[in-house]
Amino acid sequence: MATQTWRKSVSWADRLLDLFITVILAAVAIVTIYPFLNVLALSLNDSTDSVRGGITIIPREFTLENYKLIFSFGGLVTGFKISVLRTVVGTLLGLISSSMLAYALARPDFQGRRFVSVYLAITMYVSAGLIPVYLLIKDLHLMGTFAVYILPGLVSAFNVFVIRSFIDGLPYALQESAKIDGANDFTIYWRIVLPMTTPALATIALFIAVGQWNSWFDTYLYNATSPHLTTLQYELTKVLQSTTAGNGGDYRTTNMTQVLSTVSPESVKMAITMVVTVPILLVYPFLQRYFVKGMTLGAVKG
Repeated sequence: MATQTWRKSVSWADRLLDLFITVILAAVAIVTIYPFLNVLALSLNDSTDSVRGGITIIPREFTLENYKLIFSFGGLVTGFKISVLRTVVGTLLGLISSSMLAYALARPDFQGRRFVSVYLAITMYVSAGLIPVYLLIKDLHLMGTFAVYILPGLVSAFNVFVIRSFIDGLPYALQESAKIDGANDFTIYWRIVLPMTTPALATIALFIAVGQWNSWFDTYLYNATSPHLTTLQYELTKVLQSTTAGNGGDYRTTNMTQVLSTVSPESVKMAITMVVTVPILLVYPFLQRYFVKGMTLGAVKG
């Protein structure tokens, strides 16, 4: 009976509005998903056939030659391992460092919070430049080491401010009550503040992970002569150069020349795009629930 009453109360204007919203959301979904599916189809399609055009979301002549070319280069396995390692280690250490500093800045009893906040804000707008940074990395003896991927970007001012803003929105009475019960600052940070800032940490973790995974220029600057520290993005950059400019150096072998004659640079670009994008897409669903949780917490009124 209640259902029938609710259906009668829904006017044609409401139904028209629902239909309009559904159409708009469907169009946005199509516009968002179609480029990804198109790139996937081109990467799985024969390169000579792709030149004809007309490929949408389904490969016309299915082939794996584009991916065989990419994974035939020896440095990709090492690069994949190093990229995964730097992403995991860099994300964890970056979260811990940024959240600890944000917790300190969010404490009203921290006397130097204003000075440190201004100092961090200045670093967001003022940079010494590439050459001074390179000389600093060299003087610190970080070149040719794995630490050069982690230490220079360990603390980000933007990440610190985002986490601090989230902590500022939490009831400070929780920290005061824990202090009365005998908890020290580290216990409050680890057992009270961190669990309540999970949505912010998940957001920052995604930012850091994507940045670490996509980074290749630091490998080019500091570890180009260290094959055991190469990254996936840097190796794929060399693959792309070898297919477009034809001057791939060590990559240009007799077998590679034969393979390159069967693929096109455009097809290789699409395959590379899929290789570097899919891992991040697989990680996002595990973090999405924390975004929803953060929106739910933000909607609760005390």
